[in-house]
Amino acid sequence: MNSDWQTLKRAQIDWRMVLMSAVLIVIALVFNALSEGIFLSPENLYNIAQQTAVVGILATVMVLIIVARHIDLSVGSVMGFVGVLIAFLIYTANWSWQAACLMGLAAAIAVSMYQGALTAFVGVPSFVVTLGGLMSFRGAAYLVADGKTQPLADPFFLKLGGGYNGGIGTTASWILAALLCFGLLLAMVNKRRAKKTYGVPTNPAWVDLLLVLIPMAIVLAFVATMNAYHIPNKDAPQGIPIPVLIWGAVALVISFLVHRTRFGRYIFAIGGNPDAAALVGIPVRRVTMLLFVLLSVLITIAAIVAISRLNAGTNSLGNNLELLVIAATVIGGTALAGGSGTIIGSVLGALIMQCIDSGMLLLDVSIGTRYIIIGQVLIAAVVFDVAYRKWTGDAL
Repeated sequence: MNSDWQTLKRAQIDWRMVLMSAVLIVIALVFNALSEGIFLSPENLYNIAQQTAVVGILATVMVLIIVARHIDLSVGSVMGFVGVLIAFLIYTANWSWQAACLMGLAAAIAVSMYQGALTAFVGVPSFVVTLGGLMSFRGAAYLVADGKTQPLADPFFLKLGGGYNGGIGTTASWILAALLCFGLLLAMVNKRRAKKTYGVPTNPAWVDLLLVLIPMAIVLAFVATMNAYHIPNKDAPQGIPIPVLIWGAVALVISFLVHRTRFGRYIFAIGGNPDAAALVGIPVRRVTMLLFVLLSVLITIAAIVAISRLNAGTNSLGNNLELLVIAATVIGGTALAGGSGTIIGSVLGALIMQCIDSGMLLLDVSIGTRYIIIGQVLIAAVVFDVAYRKWTGDAL
């Protein structure tokens, strides 16, 4: 038994992620007990999955922004501006939703290039630039539609936000789960083979198998829960909601950029030491600009999901979203000092934030108390990050 424990201690396991997963489980169990079993019901978990998607999409790219020693406080306001613009073009200007989304993307890119240029080339701290953007683009969202709500009705567009017809059904969900499980097994086998080829020490086979069986079990449990949710007047269960698929696709693409491209390596090098990165020839300014452009793409995706879920573009869209996104990123282990962070951490962080918020809503906690608790959770996450890095000897 002791030898098995020593093997686990030596294995390449991210214990921070293990701890965050345990925290998520405890939060879910506590709220389930307090809500008399409602929190862990398929209906509530389905709604949580949908609601987390917007924060999760933005948190994946906020990881990279913070890793590169920047921050974006305007992400909620810009998303609100882009969302209202898209809804206005569809409802008031009678544009197709495809053309409206492209215009929204163009507007988001223009905003991010403006803020990115001020940060990368002029040298204005991103905190200051985006703090101004937080206020400016909230006003722009109001001016676009003159403060009026812009309702949406296109059936296909509304599916992108989940809701009544926003699930992919049970059969497609199980097929997707099987493909994901196969992919996890294949990745584990290829990783072990590559390590042996290059003479890199590997974990015992049972450790790697355990590390792949746990996420497989999570995937299967998630799909089973989504398939268990059945709207009373529908013929079939919902299956995985489309916003979650979009979030998952975004996370996979960003993970690929981080682990398999020069751009991803440059971001972490810049976050580790910007001066050293510039000295070795990394184009720091260009990478910073591209990072803000990538942010604009995901802001547009998040805006599309948000307005399709709400069936409208409203001036309040994205209010205080920056708090939830940054909190999810920090809770997921991204260091505010830059240089370190993970995409899977942002996923866990987003889930923790949404579970806390949804649990408090179920318990009818007042909005003022909710904001106080969420703010203190953010502070606690930063304190934990500092303490954990001191304990493990990582650089602060």
